Amino acid sequence: MDPMVTASWGEASQGFAVLVHGGAGSRDPDELEPSRTGCRAAAERAAAILRAGGTALDAVQAAVEALEDDPVFNSATGGALTLAGTLELDASIMDGRDLRAGAVCALPPHRHPIAIARAVLEDGRHVLYAGEGAVAFARAAGFVPADPESMITAHARAQLERFLRTGEQPPQGNTVGAVARDRHGRLAAATSTGGTTGKRPGRVGDTPIIGAGTYADDLSGAASATGKGEGILRVALCTRVVDALAMERSAERAAREALANLADRVGTEAGVIAVGRDGSLGWARTTSAMPWAAVWDDGADGGAAAGC
Repeated sequence: MDPMVTASWGEASQGFAVLVHGGAGSRDPDELEPSRTGCRAAAERAAAILRAGGTALDAVQAAVEALEDDPVFNSATGGALTLAGTLELDASIMDGRDLRAGAVCALPPHRHPIAIARAVLEDGRHVLYAGEGAVAFARAAGFVPADPESMITAHARAQLERFLRTGEQPPQGNTVGAVARDRHGRLAAATSTGGTTGKRPGRVGDTPIIGAGTYADDLSGAASATGKGEGILRVALCTRVVDALAMERSAERAAREALANLADRVGTEAGVIAVGRDGSLGWARTTSAMPWAAVWDDGADGGAAAGC
């Protein structure tokens, strides 16, 4: 495999564009098609909102909620378990129009952490809530905790058992995310994860940290990251991608350069998706797989693609 794999699509012009990912890492062969199918369904759900004139913010939330419901991925249902065998969920969302953002981390089981992050954004008092503070905010906002047994899968338990037995991290990442541009030129990004299998309770990765796992700015672009969170945090990966888009890099080149810097500075594998302010889409990965799907419409024509 090449050390880096990338792809890109052209400008959306007066149309829309959405790109989703299902996590950078490795996949067993029998997981590839379900991962592609899940990403395809999430992208189409977001595209339906954008076709109807909806906002990029609504679109990325809808895409991530679809992925959070799919146990193939490591976000909400199907999320990775802590050393204690519990779910602690992280999510963030950002509106590129006015740089509003909302995030939660170390959140106990709730069906859609990204919806709670959106509520944080809309509330506007703070950007990030953690642990019991996130639970209290969610409760006040009308969200109901989920039964852990309804969200913890047999696969997640097997992954934890393997980690406890061998001390080796499972290779899958499976964090999910989405970036979008709507017909009005507004941008947004969202990311959600269960973290890493066997993480210590209270560990927080890049996903809920604005600028690391998620970033959006209508003046330049939007990005969502996936991979080893500690390394992504150390280089503020999504900020690097969006800064490169501000310097007129293509979405693909911005993603490629950011991952090259990540590998050079901290030796971390990852993936990232991006959308430019013109609606151009691009992604890059340094892992063996990263399921993804894209839908775009340039105002006169459109297309869709998906892969790993």
